[in-house]
Amino acid sequence: MKTPKQENPFEMACRQLDECAGRLQLSRGAHQLLRTPLREYHFTMPVRMDNGDIEVFHGFRIQYNNARGPTKGGIRFHPEETIDTVRALAAWMTWKCALLDLPLGGAKGGVVCDPRKLSVCELERVSRAYIQAVWPVIGPHRDIPAPDVYTNSQVMSWMMDEYSRITGEALGGVITGKPMSLGGSVGRDDATARGGLYTIREAAREIGLDLKGATVAVQGYGNAGYHIARLLRRHFNARIVAISDSRGAIKNPRGLDPEKVLAYKQKKGSVAGFPGAAAVRPAAFLELPVDILVPAALEEVITGANAARIRPRILAELANGPTTPEADHILEKNGVHVIPDFLCNAGGVTVSYFEMVQNAYLYAWDQLRIEERLDRKMTTAYHEVLATARRYNLGMRQAAYQVAVQRVIEAMRLRGWI
Repeated sequence: MKTPKQENPFEMACRQLDECAGRLQLSRGAHQLLRTPLREYHFTMPVRMDNGDIEVFHGFRIQYNNARGPTKGGIRFHPEETIDTVRALAAWMTWKCALLDLPLGGAKGGVVCDPRKLSVCELERVSRAYIQAVWPVIGPHRDIPAPDVYTNSQVMSWMMDEYSRITGEALGGVITGKPMSLGGSVGRDDATARGGLYTIREAAREIGLDLKGATVAVQGYGNAGYHIARLLRRHFNARIVAISDSRGAIKNPRGLDPEKVLAYKQKKGSVAGFPGAAAVRPAAFLELPVDILVPAALEEVITGANAARIRPRILAELANGPTTPEADHILEKNGVHVIPDFLCNAGGVTVSYFEMVQNAYLYAWDQLRIEERLDRKMTTAYHEVLATARRYNLGMRQAAYQVAVQRVIEAMRLRGWI
């Protein structure tokens, strides 16, 4: 469930950066470079609908910072998409790639549309129209899109094909999140959740939480939410006691079967009404007394208004920007161990990077290699953040910013930008 937004998401992202910039004593020029996207593309996309009418859609692509390498970031199709949301997501992707020490910068894209109201043919036309608008400024060495909210491997397939049709080059690496038969990588479907799983495992060790039987609430039951519930139950026998989506929320203190809940949602359109589970008021969901809370929906659901009542032992942010700066300070004061978004959900871009590498030399890795390398990347990043938090007496989010921003600053310095 999503609460009303308290502020512009990009302003929130900038405030998080400002706190770090002040502590690092960045020069005014360096700070302004990090606060401002390098490039923004706004475009209109005329698309013929099934009834013959022309519908005009609005799209964006933000290339936020490429000091560390070509930019990388997903494409959202959402009826409430805004340029400021895309800016914020591109900024967070910049810090995410730096934190995981990937040779990439941050980007993000979006189209203002509701794909649930489009036919398959209309969705394909919108997908191809997006590439027709951005193809001159993307590519394996420029900017590499990927799936995000309401886009998937089929959308990526159409986009890759359109890029190939326009350029005459069969470059699989221009898009990630593709199906396996078109150069996709094993492990991509659950990569975001699996990366989050590794950070939750390390956080549980740090605070002395036994994951066996630990209670878990998952807000948002899309790809990431479903997979984190499934993986926590499968690998650690954690107890998934509450699940929500955009239409309802349920709880059962004895535990919920993630597979059965997903099957029910696919049939009924929501988790609401799942047999044997009680309904939960949307406003109360995040405040349930659980060991691990996983916000896996959209931005700004944990705010200064409700943070004092949210007291899991671990807050694992699979969503982007679920917690406002005011809420951060309250959670830290109350002893909640926060795994910040651009650490917790970095598994997706990490496996996308693995997909790029495999595409570059036309060789596929197996599942075991993907999981081992993802585990190593996520575990290393978590402990770098934890060590920084301890050394400078910081919360986990500000420690993550410090690690990431320092890496981007170093790249900009070496390039002569600052």
